[in-house]
Amino acid sequence: MLISFFSILFLLLLLYLSMMPIVLFIDTKTNQYYIQAKGLVKASIESHEEELFSIRLKLFFLTFYFYPLRNIVLGKNKKKVDKAKSKKKKNKGIDIGKFLRMIKSFKVKKFLFDIDTGNCILNAKLYPLFAMLNYRKGGFTINFEGRNRVELHIYSRPIYLIKSFMNL
Repeated sequence: MLISFFSILFLLLLLYLSMMPIVLFIDTKTNQYYIQAKGLVKASIESHEEELFSIRLKLFFLTFYFYPLRNIVLGKNKKKVDKAKSKKKKNKGIDIGKFLRMIKSFKVKKFLFDIDTGNCILNAKLYPLFAMLNYRKGGFTINFEGRNRVELHIYSRPIYLIKSFMNL
């Protein structure tokens, strides 16, 4: 009885993990950059006073901060490599079909690309191109006010990613 209860609980957990959305959010106006597995974990990039940036990892109710550039000093982390001992590994080619199927498994919820090049002539030349891009896929705007903004909100589910690798 107890084994069947835990096996059902484990299967429900696997079902939840395969169906939960994975979200990538980038917004340069509000400086929000994060990747999130809804209800499980969220990793966001934040600015820091002393370091260039920090990574905040929220796991359920716990919060961790990482500083990836803290230990990198010029010449400190360089390792000497023996040419005789190092072996070159054969680089397997990337299967383009699987890569494209994986990219297609992601859905774009929101896309906004608003730029000003600083050159009014170039802005005027880009205006027809952006108008044509808006006809097919919206979100491209050009302004003459000095604003630059990119907003990207995409999501996928692990089951979609697994399916993209399984299909032949």
